Amino acid sequence: MSDADGEAHFPPEGERMAVGFVGLGQMGAPMAAHLAGDGLVVYDARAEAVAPLVKAGARAARSVAEVAARCDLVSVMVRDDAQVMEVGEEVLASARPGTVLAIHSTIRARTAEDLASRARRYGIEVVDAPVSGGFMGASAGSLAVMVGGTQEAFDRCREPFGAWADLVLHMGPVGAGTRTKLARNMLHFISFTAAAEAQRLAEAAGVSLRKLGRVVRHTDAITGGAGSIMLRPTTAPLEPDDDLYDILRHTRDLGEKDLSLALELADELGVDTPLARIALERFGAGLGLVGEANE
Repeated sequence: MSDADGEAHFPPEGERMAVGFVGLGQMGAPMAAHLAGDGLVVYDARAEAVAPLVKAGARAARSVAEVAARCDLVSVMVRDDAQVMEVGEEVLASARPGTVLAIHSTIRARTAEDLASRARRYGIEVVDAPVSGGFMGASAGSLAVMVGGTQEAFDRCREPFGAWADLVLHMGPVGAGTRTKLARNMLHFISFTAAAEAQRLAEAAGVSLRKLGRVVRHTDAITGGAGSIMLRPTTAPLEPDDDLYDILRHTRDLGEKDLSLALELADELGVDTPLARIALERFGAGLGLVGEANE
């Protein structure tokens, strides 16, 4: 909030922030639903998207500008960079000094940085806060949110974000949240391509793809999947005295053996598996084991 002189004025200790939510689509609606009640103001161009939130206790705004004028934190979940900039400009024109504008859409980091630069002139903080966990995580309130912005802005967002996220992490300055999300999604969608390659091999071998899928989901839930090897603070080569050295060398040995066997099967069946070949070539180095012979 702000006083008559335009000074930043935050809610008193213990008082709930007035939170606004713009964009009530597949992700935005269930995220906002966890905040529904006194203090939540919502806006979407589609009246049918707003109605369920109003029924749950939120107040409907007639415009983005109205949300910005009434709220201390404005969360935005719209489609792309162009929509983020359009909504962002409307927020900046109406919000009070001290307002935090949170961008949950997956956009370019530069877009968030440019918007933050403009917002500083108005005494408004921008955080880029993309989320991971999909519609299921949004509905369950178990998303991960990766926040880029100042420490002060992050501290103000932490509690309201926690209504719909189990993991709320401050990644660094504005733009850091988006860069984290892009790296995370790169892994996600490359793995989909790898899954398709594995399914082609399994299908050619006469394996049930549905049962293979059950095995993958079951074991990834146990091991953590690709995230289980993301333990190091750097991608530099490991030193032999590193605590992870022997663990990752064992992982390397198993991985190279199993990839080699899979490639042999692919050759026998005439299945093209380019990702598996690249993985075998780069597996050890990716684990930090550079220039070491596989014993």
